[in-house]
Amino acid sequence: ARTSSLRDLIARRAGTSRGGSQGGGSQGGGSQGGGQADPGRKYGIMVNNNINHWKCIFCNKVLTAGVSWLKQHLVSGHKNAKKCPVCPEHVRAELGNYMAPVRKAAKRKNRGPLDKFVMSLPPDILKGRKDMKAVFGACDKELRDKVCGGIARWFYYAGIAFNAALHDSFKEMTELIGQYGMGLKPPSMYELRFSLLQKEVANVQAELVPNREEWAVKGCSIMSDGWRDLMVQKDIVKFLVNSPKGSVFIRSKEAYEVVKDATLLFKLLDDMVEDVGEKNVVQVVTDNASNYVKAGRLLEAKRPHLFWTPCAAHCLELMLEDIGKIEAVKSAMKKCMFINAYIYCRVPLVNMMRRFTKQRNLHRPAVTRFATSFITMSQYHLQQANLKKMKKSPMGYIYTAMNRAKEAIAKSFKGKKEKYEKVFEMIDK
Repeated sequence: ARTSSLRDLIARRAGTSRGGSQGGGSQGGGSQGGGQADPGRKYGIMVNNNINHWKCIFCNKVLTAGVSWLKQHLVSGHKNAKKCPVCPEHVRAELGNYMAPVRKAAKRKNRGPLDKFVMSLPPDILKGRKDMKAVFGACDKELRDKVCGGIARWFYYAGIAFNAALHDSFKEMTELIGQYGMGLKPPSMYELRFSLLQKEVANVQAELVPNREEWAVKGCSIMSDGWRDLMVQKDIVKFLVNSPKGSVFIRSKEAYEVVKDATLLFKLLDDMVEDVGEKNVVQVVTDNASNYVKAGRLLEAKRPHLFWTPCAAHCLELMLEDIGKIEAVKSAMKKCMFINAYIYCRVPLVNMMRRFTKQRNLHRPAVTRFATSFITMSQYHLQQANLKKMKKSPMGYIYTAMNRAKEAIAKSFKGKKEKYEKVFEMIDK
């Protein structure tokens, strides 16, 4: 019933529009395109006799910007009006054909008075613009050099190690600065010390959540490592937690007085176990110095389910240190280290050594000091024949080769001295 009523309404409005056009004009300025009646009016109903308010006869949507928006609503594809969901295709095609020349005329009208003095660039000129990329590339290089110079200057003045540029965080920082653009206000010293530091601590704690979950499932080992900072003359102990997921640094502590007292060391290790979780800790690994041994025994007595284990690397280091106290080994090590320092302090000697050893280095850094000494000694032992060639004169080999050459020459002339006598005089000369 609704479809038939719509058809009757469309037919009546179509007849009215034809009659209006024959009568000499359309109401409300609805004629466009050379006196032709606006076909959009027959698909809408004027609301409250307001020329700007029209209701679509298909979906009853009211549009408040005149009949032009009604037509855009019916045709669809315009940003001003939403598409009518029930408009028939033949109506959409009819209005689209009517609006096409109007849109072309509007485009011509949008051209200003100066447009007649402007012409489009030919394709060959547009193609030539690609050559400008080289110019822009040179500008980019100059700008990058300036930025890199500023970054390098900050490294130099702040005394930052050059390998800090290898950190992923350094690359991330430069990326974020570039994304921000001009006018970035750098963080102040106080922001770095307080608010930003607290945020980063929170981020690190969040990153450790998967590790802590792993500790609860598979267990972990607490490792302590101590060393003396010669620059500030302080003893420092750092604590790490190792699990199948990897090793994680937890904290470090200045321990000048602690390392001398087994009771204080025990308290430090016990607090660390409490922080990680007693049920998660399988063993505690420390140096095997006497005070650490006592602290480990106290820890095992308090927490029977975990083990104290001496560091294997430290045990090997102490073994090598004791072996190095043997007089023969001590003398050989002293001579080897002297020769090693003599060679590596002189670049020409290093190049000469590598030429004789087939580009092999004699100095082999290792994890510990005594391991480095013994491995270096083993390299000198393996390369002793090549090292002797460095100081042995080659003249003996040359004279032997010359005598063999003379014998071959004399043999080729069947001992006739008059034929090779002059050649021998030249060689001896």
